[in-house]
Amino acid sequence: MSLIYASTTLRPSKLELLAEWLPTQAWFSGDAAQLVSLGAYRFDDPEGEVGLEGHLLRAGGDAVYHVPLTYRGALLEDSEPFLVGTMEHGVLGTRWVSDAVGDPVYRSVLAAAIAQGGHEAELVTVDASGETGTRDSAVQVRGSGVPGAPVPELWAAEVENLGGVTRITAPLATLDVWRVLDPALPDAAVPGARVLRATWPDQLDPVMLAMLTV
Repeated sequence: MSLIYASTTLRPSKLELLAEWLPTQAWFSGDAAQLVSLGAYRFDDPEGEVGLEGHLLRAGGDAVYHVPLTYRGALLEDSEPFLVGTMEHGVLGTRWVSDAVGDPVYRSVLAAAIAQGGHEAELVTVDASGETGTRDSAVQVRGSGVPGAPVPELWAAEVENLGGVTRITAPLATLDVWRVLDPALPDAAVPGARVLRATWPDQLDPVMLAMLTV
């Protein structure tokens, strides 16, 4: 379950923060001034401490950019290379926003979703009066694995960008996260790998976001 404070403020907004950060990434070739959101999916942190959200964006062209982020109440140790920036949340205070591939919590939760056939978190909204409700996720994701399957350890890993893919390499597994999506291209999954695929309102055929190879 992922809590959304529906009536609070964010300064800067997520799109404003990403418009500053994306042009610094080698895999981004769009126009940040034309950045628009196609939707996002969330995962639950089992410990309830870290916000986990994957954004799908366009930036003035046909390419779709996959930008997973983590939100923390303090900067994770040794995570400066992955820091996107900070936001002031009206309820939660200062939030440190990072490129999620550098956050071991995201890597672990993503690997579990892929290996065990998981999906996006339920979205629960909280309004200014404290009343709660639910909201449909604009982006639906699904892992190709099966419940109860083993999940490889990805806490300690090396991260490198390979064109439009970020590769996370651990001793017993490799996790590839696609940054640039082209829904018209064939699925790039390799035999024996497990994958995470997504759909969103303008894309009803599943598109691969990530691949886990053990």
